Amino acid sequence: MPPRPREIVLIGGGHTHALVARAWGLDPLAGVRLTLINPGPTAPYSGMLPGLIAGHYDRQELEIDLEALAAHAGARLVIGRAEGIDRAARLIHVEGQGAIRYDLASLDIGITTDLPDLPGFTDHAVPAKPLGAFAEAWEGFVARARAGAVAPGIAVIGAGVAGVELALAARFRLAEAGLAPQVTLIDAAPEVLRDVRRGARAALMAALAGQGVQLVTGARIARIEPDGVMLAGGAAIAANFVIGAAGPRPQGWLAGTGLDLTGGFVTVDRHLRSLTDPAIFAAGDCAHLSHAPRPKAGVYAVRAAPVLAANLRAAVTGARLRAFRPQRDYLKLISMGGKHAAADRLNLRIEGGWVWRWKDRIDRGFMRGFHDLPRS
Repeated sequence: MPPRPREIVLIGGGHTHALVARAWGLDPLAGVRLTLINPGPTAPYSGMLPGLIAGHYDRQELEIDLEALAAHAGARLVIGRAEGIDRAARLIHVEGQGAIRYDLASLDIGITTDLPDLPGFTDHAVPAKPLGAFAEAWEGFVARARAGAVAPGIAVIGAGVAGVELALAARFRLAEAGLAPQVTLIDAAPEVLRDVRRGARAALMAALAGQGVQLVTGARIARIEPDGVMLAGGAAIAANFVIGAAGPRPQGWLAGTGLDLTGGFVTVDRHLRSLTDPAIFAAGDCAHLSHAPRPKAGVYAVRAAPVLAANLRAAVTGARLRAFRPQRDYLKLISMGGKHAAADRLNLRIEGGWVWRWKDRIDRGFMRGFHDLPRS
């Protein structure tokens, strides 16, 4: 009877795991079975979300086909949402699928921008992440607005880069459809775009003003209603589509794993390994880098992939683990609604159609790596 294969289970089809699976297909490890668990058969690339909302991309252009990727990697694909880990038994509980055994597991399940404690949010608003559900809700709203069934009023909660990109993209899409959108950005802080430098902030503020996006700052939201947002002072902001983009929040089920968490995110060491359990790794937005804390950003997820791939192999073979050393800073290319973007670098104001084309080439290049899978 042949020996039982070692089981490596990737929980979530995020950017890091997608790249790990792609690399695995080029150099599989004998005696090891790779399993990928994801709620659906595709995984979206978040860098192209503003372009999707603006109408520059079709949905399939930013979806990674996990069935094709699993076939390339020789991996088992389990469609279902992970909802718990029994670390003592080394079992991952998957909604509708039962338990999946593992020897090593890795988490790359992303974040949510849900605001469950805000009255009315669950019933009358849509978090920007997870991306798939948001994209479906957005397309439904656009169809209703074009049909005249609802007024094209939008409120975005959270005025960081993500909120500004979504506000400008939504306004562009509705205006291109011949509608007269009313878009409002709401933030509790007294000023917006605190996460970019002076030059990019100037470009983005000019875009917001030029496109008529209203800013409501220093605001405390009392509740979300069917027809808009009610502020604590009694003012009402009319909106038929309310977007939650106020910051990353962890997936709630992680709290029941017994893993060391930082702010709800899995705390990992420089090898991307849980501080609590050496059989569990984590990467992407769901991980907190204890040795080098960084903001949640796709660039770190992408650059963690070769380290995670090497360390999963090393954990099986007994080889030396690699350290993940993320850069302190990175270039942000920020969409501005139309095919126009700003670059956040130094304190320079850098913007234009050429910046958008630059971003587009980078994004399409990333996706091309999954549309044109190399042969092993």
